[in-house]
Amino acid sequence: MTKEKVGTGLVPPHVKNFIDWAAEDTEGFWGNAAEQAADDIHWFKKWDKVFNWEYPHFDWFIGGQTNICYNCLDYNIERGRAGRAAIVEENGGTGETRAVTYAQLLELVKKYAASLRGMGVKKGDRVSIYMPPSIESAAAMLACSRIGAIHVVIFAGFSANAVADRVNISGTEFVLCQDEASRRGKSVPLKPIVDEGLTKCPTEQIKKVAVLKHNESSTPSMKEGRDIFWDEFLALGEGQSGDYEVMDSNDPLFLLPTSGTTAKPKVTVQKHGGYQIYVYSMAKWIYDLKETDVWFCTSDIGWIVGHSYNVYGPLLVGCTTILFEGTPDYPTKDMWWKVASKNKATALWLSPTGVRAMMKFGIDEARKHDLSSIERIFCAGEVLNPAAWSWLQEEVFQNKIPVMDHMWQTETSGPIFANPYGLGLVPIRPGSAHIPVPGVVAEVIDDKEGKPVEPGEKGIVVIRKPFPGLVSTLWGDTETFRKEYWERLPATKGSYYLGDAAAMDEDGYIFFAGRSDEVMKIASHRIGTVEVESALITHPAVVEAGVSGMPDELKGEVAGAFVVIKEGYEPTDELKQELKQHVRNTMGAIVVMKEIQFVGSLPKTRSGKIMRRVMKTLWQDKDLGDISTIEEEASVDEIRQAIKKMKG
Repeated sequence: MTKEKVGTGLVPPHVKNFIDWAAEDTEGFWGNAAEQAADDIHWFKKWDKVFNWEYPHFDWFIGGQTNICYNCLDYNIERGRAGRAAIVEENGGTGETRAVTYAQLLELVKKYAASLRGMGVKKGDRVSIYMPPSIESAAAMLACSRIGAIHVVIFAGFSANAVADRVNISGTEFVLCQDEASRRGKSVPLKPIVDEGLTKCPTEQIKKVAVLKHNESSTPSMKEGRDIFWDEFLALGEGQSGDYEVMDSNDPLFLLPTSGTTAKPKVTVQKHGGYQIYVYSMAKWIYDLKETDVWFCTSDIGWIVGHSYNVYGPLLVGCTTILFEGTPDYPTKDMWWKVASKNKATALWLSPTGVRAMMKFGIDEARKHDLSSIERIFCAGEVLNPAAWSWLQEEVFQNKIPVMDHMWQTETSGPIFANPYGLGLVPIRPGSAHIPVPGVVAEVIDDKEGKPVEPGEKGIVVIRKPFPGLVSTLWGDTETFRKEYWERLPATKGSYYLGDAAAMDEDGYIFFAGRSDEVMKIASHRIGTVEVESALITHPAVVEAGVSGMPDELKGEVAGAFVVIKEGYEPTDELKQELKQHVRNTMGAIVVMKEIQFVGSLPKTRSGKIMRRVMKTLWQDKDLGDISTIEEEASVDEIRQAIKKMKG
């Protein structure tokens, strides 16, 4: 399957008609989508009205009553899926594998739901969860949604300051955490991070902290009157109901801060009704998820991808979802391939960062395993550079299955640009996130007058109408919601501002160039940082690259690159010159590379996104602001030292 031969034509007529319908009739389209989802999503009371928009806030399926946990578990069991594997938990570090069926998961969630009630949690209360991906952490999320509590999942690895920020801003009163985790064979204490974080919160705010012991021999410190071990937590459920709460469609389901590629995370709110209809619809239309699938998404539950397509989306469909704790290269460099092969995964969801890491490990790691069960692969989080796509599509899978890039945000809860694989495959264009998904009305406009730009011309991306997965408010901050998303620029007022720069070709395919404030203007030419990074990655010496615009008196801006090279290559001045020439040969003389510095790692969020704003801010010698989501703080120091060398 080559990129020229994938699909038949561009957008199949039935898919185009579907997309056009969404653009013309928002209410009719999404009302129909909810009706079509009835086999998997139950409403205790049908909605009175599909959509209401009181600018800039909006509601979906008004008057409807549902519960996402009921639909993930009870409703599946009612339809004969009790014995199907719901979650397979794989721990890469320890090699341990566990699994639960839908019936077993429901019993566990009921037990946790009763315990939450016994602990004093009521509908609308916020519960923070600081746990790695596991059956228990997924069950904790589902138990919260079951009783109408609002979960706030905090990536288990964030600093104490990040924990404090999220607990404070959400008004969390209850915390579920694990004593420790393991990473690369080493113990990572988690409870001390929670303890330190909670010292920065009002003492009277936190009522209870329940601690799950991962290591039976560990002795975490416990605050008397506040902290309880998991067996005590479970004992609180005696005599309490584990039944579901009937929720209004627009009751909050969870809070999740944005991932922090911008300076300060914003706390998004997702709701029971609209969220599940959108996540389910995209599971069918984009991922083609079926109850027979074994779905392996390599994300962490601390991110929106983990919420939507490690936990809720697959369980709404009734398939098996694999939760993986660990890294792709420990204890061996073939961990993701090993897990996929062992479980006969039918579909993979990978980050481009992960793909580039696997490229670095080599094709032989993939060829150790039988990957014949895999039918399709989806990538998102960063742009899947054409070189990385080619390696996965053509070398690893020899064009036998489609490898598809797509794009979404924390704020959108699911895909917004993608290849509509479940409806009808469109031709794959390397470097493109493909086309707007049905129900998302998107345009690329200029930032001055707000008019659509010509095909191939870079502009900023906006979405003209709300859709059920789009964040409809920020927790406790309606004014920022208005200003940042709907009135960011005069040209974008009335449309959702995505914050990304891109070009759309004549066929409607989108090519992202980076965040809108990351596009460089070199001698009046608009050049995306991602474009230069993709050019660098095509050189055989380069594993990864981060590019930032840097001020230049003559040309306004020039490009500076921080490059991670492969083993076997030396970081020499000769290689720098070779890479500069390579970019020039690939992109033309318009791209002026001021300097290249070799580094061991790039500053990234823990979800794998390169934090280009960190590089630019360091160059400008400004305050970095919030970097709580950064994976390795040492990478910041490395970039800081590299910039000193650039400046001489």
